[in-house]
Parts: sequence; structure tokens; C-alpha cells
Amino acid sequence: MRYRTLGNSGLAVSKLAFGTMNFGTETTEEESFALLDAFVEAGGTMVDTSDVYGGGLSERIVGRWFAARPRETTDRVVLATKGRFTTGPDVNDLGLSRRHLHRALDASLRRLGVETVDLYQLHGWDAHTPVEETLSFLDDAVRAGKIHYAGLSNFTGWQLQLTVSTAKAMGVHVPLTLQQQYSLLSRESEFEMIPAALHNTIGLLPWSPLAGGFLTGKYRRGATPAPDTRAGSANELYQWVSAEYASSDRNWAVIDEVVRVAGESGATPAQAALSWIADRPGVVAPIFGARTLKQLHDGLGAVALALDAEATAALDKVSAPTPGGYPYGAFGTSQRDRRLQGGTQALGDLIGNGSEHPTGRR
Repeated sequence: MRYRTLGNSGLAVSKLAFGTMNFGTETTEEESFALLDAFVEAGGTMVDTSDVYGGGLSERIVGRWFAARPRETTDRVVLATKGRFTTGPDVNDLGLSRRHLHRALDASLRRLGVETVDLYQLHGWDAHTPVEETLSFLDDAVRAGKIHYAGLSNFTGWQLQLTVSTAKAMGVHVPLTLQQQYSLLSRESEFEMIPAALHNTIGLLPWSPLAGGFLTGKYRRGATPAPDTRAGSANELYQWVSAEYASSDRNWAVIDEVVRVAGESGATPAQAALSWIADRPGVVAPIFGARTLKQLHDGLGAVALALDAEATAALDKVSAPTPGGYPYGAFGTSQRDRRLQGGTQALGDLIGNGSEHPTGRR
């Protein structure tokens, strides 16, 4: 196993984090225990869950695993959970208000059977709660010893920057991490969110680094997925996400390239995809899940895999997001570029002598 520090902190975590979203829903408690045992035995330390995974069942299973294992085993775990989404029928049973987060965090601690979680993450933005209120609660939770660090998840670039800047202005605990959807099939976070995170030394914890299993190479274009896969399941969320991935020609080209690179590297497609994301700028630990020990060990094989420059460049090129000209394409980015050498600027180089297209040519 390899280890990295968690954002701008001295806490070391494993290069891969283990996600437990399917505990209790797709994976039995016995299977979940076996997966956690194998992950920790392999040197893995970071375990991620949330108060809404399985309606709290994931946290309960993780908590029972903690209770059933010796202290020398559980002390190695860096435990992360999240709060923000709906936990009950009342209008205040969601959001980032002090009241809801207070109740949500206490409930998570009870389910997990611990006094402190290492990383408590805001599971999403809340436009109805002042950011000062949320940050004040997080700072109080750190001071009370209920959490060691705070993190963000599913925040846009401006939301991340507002949160960090406000925390610094208030003199309170500054969030350390951003948990964002990020993979070879989902790179749009590179437009704003990831640059904002890098600017603020925020560590990235990519979720769905295998794009719902598509980057394992197990799906074929136009073929009916097996019923024991996410794409072939009756789960509406999995069906919706899978249809979105499958409808893109670009995605299938990326998958083909992943399979090719993996074969030439002596790795599996999952290992190649995880290795690529793990070595992106700012990434601390991709959060990958597994339903079987075979899947777990396959993912862990990515830790020692280092793709060469040619393979990385090939994956970078085929998976590059394709925005229009503005604001993230060449026309927009050239206007934000500033060169210290030379008389011309990027916009001038881009425009050049005009266009070769009949519509844009004199």
C-alpha cells in the first residue's frame, strides 16, 4: 500500500479509499465484514460511508465491524462519513443548518459506535443555509472532539471557494477535502472545481472512479448487461446513470482505450482506470467499492501500477472533455491566459488569420 496526506493536514491515508455505499443493500453484513477485513489487511486505511447509504444501514454495519474487531485493527482505520441529505420526514431533516447537522452527526456517531469520526463531509451544497452557520457548526464539532477534520462533497467551484474563503475570514476550521464524481468518463470537474481545490490545497477524493463499472470493461456496446451488474439491476439510480454513460460515443471510445492500455500494461481495465485517476493532480485517494473479494483485490492491484507517459497521454487525449469555445474551450481559456514572454497572447494565436471555414472566411 502507498500513503498520502489528507489535503493540507498531517493525516496519512491509503492511496485507495474503500466506499461502503452498497453495504446492507447489495452486500450482506457477512460479506461486508470480509471486505473490510481484506481491505485493512492489505494496508488500506480510509473507509468512507454516509448517513443516507442504505438509510443508515451502511453506517450500522461499519459500526458493528468496529465493535467486532480488536482495537489494534480498527485504530488503523481513517473513518469518513457525510451528512446533508434527507434523514426523516420533517422539513428540517435535511440541509446544512446547525440543527440538522447536529442531529445528523450525533446519529452517525451512534450508528458507527464511535466518539469521533476522522472526516465529516458536507454531502452537498445548501442554498438556504448561510455558509457561516455551517462553518460555525463544523468548527464547534472539531473543538468538541466529534470530528477531526471537515470536507466537502458535490460542491461547484464557486461554492468551494466561498466556503474556504469564508472559513479563513472567520478564523474557523477550513475543510480539507472535496469528494467529487471524477473518472475517465467524468472529467468536467476539471473546468472549475478541481482548479479551485488545487488553489486551496484541498485534497480530492474522487467517487465513482470506475464510472459505475463501465471502466472495468465488463459492458459491451449494444449488449444487454447481466442482471447481477449495476447496469442490469432494477435500481432506478443505477439504470439512469448507466444509460447516461452508454449513450455517449466518446465514452465507448474511452473504454476501448482503457482496455487496450490495460492489456499492454499487464493490468486489468479497472486497475488501469484507478491508476490513472489516482495519479491526477491533487488526488489523495479514489473511493472505490466492491461487492466481492475478487473485485476488491482487483482494485487494490492498482496501488502498485504506474502507467507510463505514453499510456497516460493516450488516456488523457481520448477522455478529454469537449466543451464549446466558451467559457471552457479554446476561445474562453485563451482570454484568461497571460504570458510573461513574447508580444502575442493566446487569443491572438488562436484567431490567427481568421477561419478556413466558408462561413468565417472572406
